[in-house]
Amino acid sequence: MNRRVVHTRGGPPADVLTVVEEPDPAAPVSGRVLVRVTAFPLHPGDLQAVEAYPGTAARPVPAGVEATGVVEAIGPHTRVAAGVEVGGRVTVFPHPGAWSCWVLADAAAVVAVPDKLSDEVAAQLLVNPLTAVMLRREAEEHQGFGYGGLLLQTAAGSSVGRLVTGVCAAHDLPLVNVVRSDRAAVELRKRFPDVPVVVTSRPGWQDEVRGAADGRPPVVAFDPIGGKLAESLLDLLAPGGKLVSYGQMAEEPVSVHASTLLHKSLTLRGKSIGRWQSEVSAERRASDVGAAKLIALALGDQFDVAATYGLDELTEAVEHAGRPGKVGTVLVRPW
Repeated sequence: MNRRVVHTRGGPPADVLTVVEEPDPAAPVSGRVLVRVTAFPLHPGDLQAVEAYPGTAARPVPAGVEATGVVEAIGPHTRVAAGVEVGGRVTVFPHPGAWSCWVLADAAAVVAVPDKLSDEVAAQLLVNPLTAVMLRREAEEHQGFGYGGLLLQTAAGSSVGRLVTGVCAAHDLPLVNVVRSDRAAVELRKRFPDVPVVVTSRPGWQDEVRGAADGRPPVVAFDPIGGKLAESLLDLLAPGGKLVSYGQMAEEPVSVHASTLLHKSLTLRGKSIGRWQSEVSAERRASDVGAAKLIALALGDQFDVAATYGLDELTEAVEHAGRPGKVGTVLVRPW
């Protein structure tokens, strides 16, 4: 029997997610690849989607979008990406319902895992690195970034934040990191000793950001939190700056007066990895996946695993994934 994580309504993920048993999947038809899942990550965005689900579903809604595993079968006459073969390791994204023992995925969503990568890194191969690629593109589209102007990043100790920092450090791109606690700052400085880190729990942290910028104007800010913190970033941005929001951790909205946008000519930009596949061309998707693999190969030590659970421990895994201050991604092994 196949076991799958589902929900029928929105609410706290630990309360509404459940594991159901289904018949084993049929052999794949053309265009499909059958993958036996060996691990899947509990991303914050996955949990937010469950919590925000509207109403009650007539049928169980499969959870998760990313998983890694082994190819069991490929549908006839199916074109697959280079390296995808029966018995080979792959990562699947995006695939609604990836939190399962088996996935019958669209071949276009199946990516071969480089031999050098561990299963733990393979389970995080696409969502977080692709987010880092997407964000870097947003920064580089600003004409001032890298030419005197620098980047601000909140939640810099997160899985995505560490990858963005690693990419910026590798390419000598100017960056100031922002975190919530002294403990997070200490941890981040150990990993990237040459990148300034500012703690928002300290009074006057905005002045610390300006000091760390050393006279260079902050022209782009990345923020997955929102709320009051995002409003503070707007104050820090130079005229013509851009705030890129890619998450919604804070419950309160971002409140900004029109005069702030008008007088400083600021841009507010929302980006979601969930829209990545629909917003970019097939050629760009292939290029981005290649870039994600390079990030994983170069920054494998930044793909921390907070803990690994079994499918029977789903409630504990979900609770851990939403725990403030955790370092790394929570994984689930379904077998």
